[in-house]
Amino acid sequence: MKSLPKPLAVAIGLVSLVGLSAADADTLALPDTTVNASSHGSRAEAMSASVEVLRGDELVTGRAATLGDTLDGLPGVHSSGFGPGVGRPVIRGLEGARVRVLSDGVSTLDASTSSPDHAITSDMQLLEQVEVLKGPATLMYGGGAIGGVVNLIDRKVPTYVPDEGVEVDMEVRGNSVADERAGSVGVTAGAGQVAVRLEGSKLTADPYRVPGSPSRQHGAFNESDSAALGLSWIGDRGYIGLAYSVQNREYGLLGHVHADCHTHGPTWHCGGHGPGHDEHDHEGDHDHHHEHDAAFIDMRQKRWDVRGEYRDPFAGFDRLRLRLGHTDYTHQEIEGDEVGTRFENKGSEARLELTHKPIAGWKGVLGGQTSRRDFSALGEEAYVPATQTDNHALFLIEALQQGDWLHEIGLRHEWQDIDARRATTGVSHRGTSISAGSAWTFSPGYALFGSVSRSQRLPTAEELFASGPHAATRTVELGNSELEEETGHNLEVGLRKLSGAVTYSLSAYRNEIDDFIYAADAGYEPGGDYRVVEYRQQDAVLHGVEASVGIQATDNLKVTFFGDSVRGRLRDGGGDLPRIPADRYGLRLEQRLSSHLTGNLESYRVRRQDDAAEYETETGGYSMLAAGLSYHAQSAAGLDYLVYARADNLLNEEVRQHSSFIKDEVLLPGRNLTVGLRLSF
Repeated sequence: MKSLPKPLAVAIGLVSLVGLSAADADTLALPDTTVNASSHGSRAEAMSASVEVLRGDELVTGRAATLGDTLDGLPGVHSSGFGPGVGRPVIRGLEGARVRVLSDGVSTLDASTSSPDHAITSDMQLLEQVEVLKGPATLMYGGGAIGGVVNLIDRKVPTYVPDEGVEVDMEVRGNSVADERAGSVGVTAGAGQVAVRLEGSKLTADPYRVPGSPSRQHGAFNESDSAALGLSWIGDRGYIGLAYSVQNREYGLLGHVHADCHTHGPTWHCGGHGPGHDEHDHEGDHDHHHEHDAAFIDMRQKRWDVRGEYRDPFAGFDRLRLRLGHTDYTHQEIEGDEVGTRFENKGSEARLELTHKPIAGWKGVLGGQTSRRDFSALGEEAYVPATQTDNHALFLIEALQQGDWLHEIGLRHEWQDIDARRATTGVSHRGTSISAGSAWTFSPGYALFGSVSRSQRLPTAEELFASGPHAATRTVELGNSELEEETGHNLEVGLRKLSGAVTYSLSAYRNEIDDFIYAADAGYEPGGDYRVVEYRQQDAVLHGVEASVGIQATDNLKVTFFGDSVRGRLRDGGGDLPRIPADRYGLRLEQRLSSHLTGNLESYRVRRQDDAAEYETETGGYSMLAAGLSYHAQSAAGLDYLVYARADNLLNEEVRQHSSFIKDEVLLPGRNLTVGLRLSF
């Protein structure tokens, strides 16, 4: 591993000053935050794995239109970036099927893992909390989550009856760089043992302005609207509820080159219609896709959710927890007035968890999970055949508290069957994952934690059966039905300080993955513009460090140093893995200006990424500067309100994300201002 960037090394070095600093200051403590995705609803500070939680004002003032862009900046988390409508999280260099995105414990059941240009169907405006569990020690939700788990907590299924009978929350937001307008409203009402929730949102954004030019990024529009209705019965020992939600979204496909492909026997020959879609519109041209040749996605999703919890269900058990989701998802990839490809995904997933009472001091969760995914693609870029994936799993997570020590162990076994219409027979895989971790509170406010795990990820239908052109990545993808399970061996150690004038979280990890599945580049097709990639397996290793150090310099000023670094390589001379994020380090200042007004200033540096994979270009470094103000207060009548403003990319830097498939063609937005107002009563 290369030496750490100097600012990051200095931040870690500040840990040696903890004893002196804490001795001379009043005790300050981090917020006590419960992590719903943990096996026992643990506090974030007490877990044996790395976790990040966004909630409250931090989530409201920092969120973007996509999940990846909202989480980008957390230690170890980046965005894959595919335009303003698509942003998937990259955790410790891994993404796609290796990062599970959940809606309160159940998969989002969309098509986001099948292609980097497919959006995650999460409405950021309606989320109450976002939890990021890093590393594979998340066996409750799938051994395939070798990178981590992102759990999205919303309120569409009510869990309580409002004290005053009705609660209302609403928000409006605008952004200058894309003339973005966004708004949301939610109402929870109830009486007796019945509660109802009604919520909705809408977002409209034009193509955004790019740095160093009066132009806008052609095709970079984003439009969405959603609505949900939930109803719950709530008793003294739990609740059961049902919600129905719909979401509509249209967004531009940046970097899209139309595939002019045909087969010649078993071989594909592809040319492009040229990268004209990546050029910029003239300043002042606010027309959308309807009057341009830009490719775009038109997406629709209908979803049902059933959620329930029941305390003391029967002898020997503390809690029963049920989660069930069903989604009918479809989107069309449209070029001009023609539908190029239509994707459909009908998915269902159910989870049942039982928390047993302590047995010899061990308290645990046992449960089962089952899912079915019917996926199909029809059209000229239907590079994946229609498939049906059935996955079933049993899991057991146990925890033991012994004085200052917390020990956790986990076991999960999965069965998966995939049937493809273009294949003569289906394929079946089995996977077993185990993990163990401990956290030691060796002194009040200090915790040392570590975990080891063996996690198996089962191949996806795309990796097994892909056969054809894929315009989003400008490749001809060739699957391999002989692929076996990936097996990751992960080790992580870390140190946390939870209170005092100096707080910090430091961690280092190493993830060795046997039979890592990757798209090996086989070169260009003769006379074509598309590269051919073949899914193969080879051992790989990823390792990295993450750090965040906060110093309460005065009663009103907090200084935070942060940074992360990750490296990923194929073994046996296979070279670097593609799209691994570059080193990042920075400084954040939070100043309380009054009892209600807070200001912040953040500066960070992303270094040049020259550890590039074969056929991948290097990406230049850049510096980012952002500032914000927020005013949070409550009126005498009980109206809680938050007014905020945030300025990003103040240096108007030309930014390209190495983690993005289209980083060579598309710049990120230039200097911009976001203002918003949130009301609750």
